[in-house]
Amino acid sequence: MSNEYSIYLVEDEQDLAQVLKAYMEKEGWSVSVFHNGEDALKSAEEKKPHLWILDIMLPGMDGYEIIKEIKKTSDIPVIFVSARDQDLDRIVGLELGSDDYLAKPFMPRELVIRVRKLLTRIYETGNRLPQTIEITGYIIDPISRKITRDGEMINLTGKEIDVLLYLIENKGKSRKREEILEYVWGDDYFGSERAVDDVIRRVRKKMPRLNLETVYGAGYRIIPS
Repeated sequence: MSNEYSIYLVEDEQDLAQVLKAYMEKEGWSVSVFHNGEDALKSAEEKKPHLWILDIMLPGMDGYEIIKEIKKTSDIPVIFVSARDQDLDRIVGLELGSDDYLAKPFMPRELVIRVRKLLTRIYETGNRLPQTIEITGYIIDPISRKITRDGEMINLTGKEIDVLLYLIENKGKSRKREEILEYVWGDDYFGSERAVDDVIRRVRKKMPRLNLETVYGAGYRIIPS
C-alpha cells in the first residue's frame, strides 16, 4: 500500500524540501512540496494527503496555525520539524495534536523511518481490525478513524485514537505503559510514561461509557461490553 500514500511537505527551505522529497519518493510515496501554509491548505481542500510534514517557522502562517486548520476538519497525522527550542516545540506540538517531532538538523533517512512507522501505525493497524467496531455504544471506524455515539461525532487526537485502537486490538488484556509508549510513540521516545496516563485521562473524559480500566501494576485494558 506504500505507493498509495500521499504526503504534503510544507517547508520554506527549498533545497532541504527537494532533498526530503527525493528521499521519500524513493519509498514510493507521492510527495507534494509547499513553501507556505496558505498554498498547502488550499490544495488540501481538493485532495487531502495521508500525512502532513510541517516546518514550524514559515512565512505567513506558521506550523502551529496550519495544524489548527488541519484539525478542524480531519485527523490526518502530522509530523513537525523545527530548528527552534526542541522541548517547547515538542510539547506545544503534542498539545495541538501532532504525532511526531523531529529537530533540525536531521538525516533524511531518519525522517523516512519515522514516516514509514507512522503510516504503518495509522493506516495499516486498522486493517487488522473489523471495518466497524461497536463497543459500549460507540461506533468506531478504524480506517477513517472516526468515532460516533448516538449519531454525534467524538473528536479524538491522533495519539488518543492510536492508544484506543491499540487497546481495542488487545481488548481484555492489560497493556503496560511501556508497551503502549513503544507502540504508539515509538522506541525512540525518551519522555515520561505519564504521557500515556494523560492520553488515557483524555479518552475517558471524551468517552465516559468506555470500559477502560486501570490495572494497578500492569497498565490499562479495555473490557468488552
